[in-house]
Amino acid sequence: MRHKYGTLLIVFSMGCLFVISWHSAQKDYTSKQVDLASLFERLRQAEQRATELTTELNYVLKGLNNVTNTNTSSSRARGVEKKEDVNASIPMSFQTSSLFYLPHLRQHKDSLVANAYLGRGRSGVSLVLGIPTVRRQKQSYLASTIASLLYDLSPQQKDDMVIIIFVAETDPAFVTSVAEEVRINFPADVSAGLVEVISPPASFYPDFSELKSTFGDSKDRVKWRTKQNLDFSFLMMYAQPKGTFYVQLEDDIVAKLGYSDMMKTFATGVSSEEWLYLEFSQLGFIGKLFRTSDLPMVVEFFLMFHKDKPIDWLLDHILWVKVCNPEKDAKHCNAEKSRMKRRHKPSLFQHVGLHSSLPGKIQNLKDKDFGKQPLFTPHKNPGAEVSSSLKHYQSHSLDKAYRGQDFFWGLTPTAGDYIHILFQQPQRVQGYLFRSGNIETNGDWFYNTTVEVLPRDRSVVERVQKGELPQYQASSDGFIVIGSFVNGLAEGVLDAAVQDLTAMRLLVHTDSDVWVLLSELFHEPG
Repeated sequence: MRHKYGTLLIVFSMGCLFVISWHSAQKDYTSKQVDLASLFERLRQAEQRATELTTELNYVLKGLNNVTNTNTSSSRARGVEKKEDVNASIPMSFQTSSLFYLPHLRQHKDSLVANAYLGRGRSGVSLVLGIPTVRRQKQSYLASTIASLLYDLSPQQKDDMVIIIFVAETDPAFVTSVAEEVRINFPADVSAGLVEVISPPASFYPDFSELKSTFGDSKDRVKWRTKQNLDFSFLMMYAQPKGTFYVQLEDDIVAKLGYSDMMKTFATGVSSEEWLYLEFSQLGFIGKLFRTSDLPMVVEFFLMFHKDKPIDWLLDHILWVKVCNPEKDAKHCNAEKSRMKRRHKPSLFQHVGLHSSLPGKIQNLKDKDFGKQPLFTPHKNPGAEVSSSLKHYQSHSLDKAYRGQDFFWGLTPTAGDYIHILFQQPQRVQGYLFRSGNIETNGDWFYNTTVEVLPRDRSVVERVQKGELPQYQASSDGFIVIGSFVNGLAEGVLDAAVQDLTAMRLLVHTDSDVWVLLSELFHEPG
């Protein structure tokens, strides 16, 4: 700022404010020269010291957050414990805007620390999938959604992803029950850190009773959409430091086979171009992919208007603010907005839920661009006679499934039911894969079912009985147990000693509550 008495220079550096001022006659510069070199050296030293102080402050704040997590990690119910997670606090970059737009957070220092129920703090991945879920009066689709996302992922794809289940409820008992359901259904993926379950502190939410009704909506609907805006914002803030891309999903969707690689390929192909988000579904806020580097701006916009409009409207308004010229027409604006959101076809996610999280709301939404999915994976298997005690549904027979023409769909299994595969001539089988369920009926799994083989050489069974092949167990009728179904899948590699086979079978050990669908049968020749 310049005036007749002199100049005031203000420098902002790393959160510190330095004010350097001097007074002189406006025309008397020659008599009072400023040692600029000395001045800038002092500024450089001050900025360096400010950087050191900021680093020390961040270290202290991180320590305080860890202490907070430790002090709040004592609740336990149904076998799942809320635990400390050093990555559970919202990054510092979000905290200023959160406190500004949600001033009630100033009274609660732990309002931006997530309650971590499951997870290993995984980060450094390509894809971060965010799934908010709430208590529903009707059916819960969460387990089916997770199963669909995991259905055909390879180990390499799983290692490059993290799925965050954000339970947007403040009742610890309910959140714990959700975490327990996830842990029981997906134990290996939880243990590996692929799947996380978190919830927000109760103090994160403001007093919703003070909200004003807008657009003619009822108080309940205004509260619902306002809370939803905050839920999405909290989840995005938590997910932001974990990976390169963030994908917003819902808890009642089905994923297309191969979605992981298709998303990464599409995003990589336009990485050098300007866009705010990529669309992998045309419905609402499903399947929207953001660069995590853009999330701070997106979240701040959501927080700024969280009480005013639904989340998908706000997302469209971000595009308007960024690219629309008020001096040009709507056609130009729409063209510019389309440039900032790239659409992938076919859609990779389909909405399947009928009952909305808003009580009483029915939303029979379907994405027409999703198309049809392959419901089974055919393989060329060796000649065999196949039989089963399970009655098949309609034309979905076991024989067609084995020959790669269809999937097998059987009525509810009971203990002792079986699928038997008798090779026309002895086969050397190096590996096997049996996949139950498919992308649309992924709950029709084999539960408590073993995979068993009948060796051609009887001495192999004797070796198993003597404990010489401890990885296997003897069964009945000369069969030995080589594996079992876990999360609907049974796969493995056979020891060379047991590869020479005359038959294989699946044996059910307990009654089931659901039908069973076998979408993939594969024997890898030795």
